[in-house]
Amino acid sequence: MVDRKTEGRADYRHFLTIPTRWMDNDAYGHVNNVVYYSYFDTVVNKYLIDAGALVIESSPVIGLVVETGCSYFAPITFPERVEAGLRVARLGNSSVRYEIGLFRNDDPTPAACGHFIHVYVDRETRRPASLPEALRAALAPLVIS
Repeated sequence: MVDRKTEGRADYRHFLTIPTRWMDNDAYGHVNNVVYYSYFDTVVNKYLIDAGALVIESSPVIGLVVETGCSYFAPITFPERVEAGLRVARLGNSSVRYEIGLFRNDDPTPAACGHFIHVYVDRETRRPASLPEALRAALAPLVIS
């Protein structure tokens, strides 16, 4: 098993800068764990929208999260900057495993690493659907071996 704590920025194919917000901090003085999942959603969905692979209101095929996880290595606090690294670890027929590394400011190692799996389904029937070609083409540059 790979020790994701030792991964670096070069292990990710795409980055999005996300500023922390005052409200992200919890009573313990660091970004609350639930906010990390918001960062995961933000980097993935922003990438898909920018690549033209997701139109929130009308895409006939949509991704539903069926699995998610996160390992925390160092705290993130306001007013730090989060650099969310994104890659695709598995590109299947109807599912995608996204992996995300969250880096604080200019730190070379991640403060947290997470993943989630989208199963793509028909928007109307919610039955599994093959990945549309536009989505597959958008994700291809993110795939790691």
